[in-house]
Amino acid sequence: MKREYYFRVNGFDMTATYEDRTVEELFLPLLRRWTELWRRERRRILVFLSAPPGVGKTTLAQLMEHLSRTEEGLEPLQAVGLDGFHYHADYIAAHTVSVGGREVPMKQVKGAPETYDIEKLIATLQALRKGDVTWPIYDRNLHDVVEDAVEVTAGIVLVEGNWLLSTEGTWAIVAEMCDDSIFIDASPELLRDRLIARKIRGGLSPEAAEEFYERSDCANILRLMANHREAGERWTMTADGTFARKVLPAASVSVS
Repeated sequence: MKREYYFRVNGFDMTATYEDRTVEELFLPLLRRWTELWRRERRRILVFLSAPPGVGKTTLAQLMEHLSRTEEGLEPLQAVGLDGFHYHADYIAAHTVSVGGREVPMKQVKGAPETYDIEKLIATLQALRKGDVTWPIYDRNLHDVVEDAVEVTAGIVLVEGNWLLSTEGTWAIVAEMCDDSIFIDASPELLRDRLIARKIRGGLSPEAAEEFYERSDCANILRLMANHREAGERWTMTADGTFARKVLPAASVSVS
């Protein structure tokens, strides 16, 4: 049986449909695990949800927050996103960045690791360990960051974003800052139409959306899949857009 959930995500009304079996076998066990960890450690718990663009991380994170607040016996969590740590639009428009050995306008590769203010992210995560913080969001209607948009106060904080488990450069430091983690993988072929449709909803023409996918999104998918730390939980996105647990060979599993 399928169930629909309704959220407003980054300025857009979203509908998420999941099989009850997926909720019961994947989502709720993780929420129980985090609740038990929070009760045992008696401190704030940070969880990272990492996946390539187009997998539906933000919607999933919002659903996990919803379930944590409506299912009995769970500690309510708060979901926040990495995209609030993009550089501001005027900064991106005025700067270039080196990607793959080439100097390119930053706006051409928006979404790549180099377009995030990683030092600001690290400082905010460190502060979150010590107390409550305000968190920036990325508004897809404005195509820009809104500072201090959300106050983060929950005992369990779920942070979602592409690069949270990346092993490239300083991102490897970020990957060490969580108590538990999820990585969801998916093939570029499954994500292509989803990403192009998202750009069209954001105001691009179909031609411009397809060009952006080929120039930026596809490269980011391949880059992340090749350079990420193994997570405490690994899922894969299936052809219908839902998730399944990915079973790894014993020799390939590491503890996050």
